Amino acid sequence: MAATGGSGRTTVASLLGAGLAANGSTVVLDLAPRLSSPWPARLAEQKVGGLAALPPDQPLTRSAVQQACAVGADTDGSSWRILSDGREWHTQPLALPESPAAWYQLAAIGGWQVVVADTAQPLAHDLLAARCAGEIGQTRGWYDLPYAVPVLCATATAQGVRSLQQAVMALHAEGLPLQRTVVAMISTGDGRPPVAVRAGATMLTSRTAAVVQVPYDPHIRAHSLAAARLRSRTQQAAAQLTGSVLAAAHATWGHPLPDAPQPAPVIPAITAS
Repeated sequence: MAATGGSGRTTVASLLGAGLAANGSTVVLDLAPRLSSPWPARLAEQKVGGLAALPPDQPLTRSAVQQACAVGADTDGSSWRILSDGREWHTQPLALPESPAAWYQLAAIGGWQVVVADTAQPLAHDLLAARCAGEIGQTRGWYDLPYAVPVLCATATAQGVRSLQQAVMALHAEGLPLQRTVVAMISTGDGRPPVAVRAGATMLTSRTAAVVQVPYDPHIRAHSLAAARLRSRTQQAAAQLTGSVLAAAHATWGHPLPDAPQPAPVIPAITAS
């Protein structure tokens, strides 16, 4: 999750997808509109159907869902999957479900043990809009899913920290559990982070499960999500990020994690003619 766009959210989702794949079958779900997301390019490269290959009016099978995915980069012999809308740019946008529970059900059909959701809604705005409308909202919906560990992403800049602090205040005001929330601060260049960033990280360390600094990596800047070579510092940060997410989950629900509840199948409505 992120308070604003351009916060490194998709980079973090990619690092987590690769890192968590060693712990169980993993999928990254791309919730962003197709023309604002870098994930569809991976599906186009591998010529897989993506979300468009899943008929919305028919029961889905595990094999159909898995065949619709692209394959992510290998990590220590493990692989992970990517599910996005990989069609041509000029095709009609898909009507993707907004409810986090719908994506949880899709992941359950696919049979994955680990789900990384690359969300699209601005976190603080979603919380405020949901409160004013008297609704649950997407952010709370993600928090309420079984064994969900939210990861808040922000650039390691003064403005990024201000947006992050505002998002944390909104989460606190809504009573959402910051103690199982991980913060990822993404550096935009080499060198030591600004004073405001270091101060913000120190403050958030005591309020959240962990604060992880993700260093600037020119390989990611040059090759986006297809970067195969990562700096050792980036790999270390990815391992720390993965470990922080797992530690937050185990601290909240125990070790090993209990079996996640299976969502009930949708019963088609019967119409009389």
